[in-house]
Amino acid sequence: MTLDEYQSAALKTAIYPSEMSIVYPTLGLTGEAGEVADKVKKTIRDNGGRFSDDRRRQIALELGDVMWYAATLARDLGYSLDDIAAMNIDKIASRVERGALHGAGDNR
Repeated sequence: MTLDEYQSAALKTAIYPSEMSIVYPTLGLTGEAGEVADKVKKTIRDNGGRFSDDRRRQIALELGDVMWYAATLARDLGYSLDDIAAMNIDKIASRVERGALHGAGDNR
């Protein structure tokens, strides 16, 4: 499945008020990313940082929710997921070429 195929399938279930476009998926994205982080944190706390197959699957399922919200947010911004992925790879490659991979700031 390509990213655009995933996005198309995900958008079939994207039901939220149009006046909340951009805002709704942004809030969902941050919430789901928090759930991923929380499962990792609890693995550290409760299982000494050892990730069982079940815990890895639970995190993967939450990561799927992150992807769903990223797909809807990208659409609301006017981009396909393939566009977003290509833009990101170009940005990272530019940083590598300029020796600016490390450091802080969006425009390094």
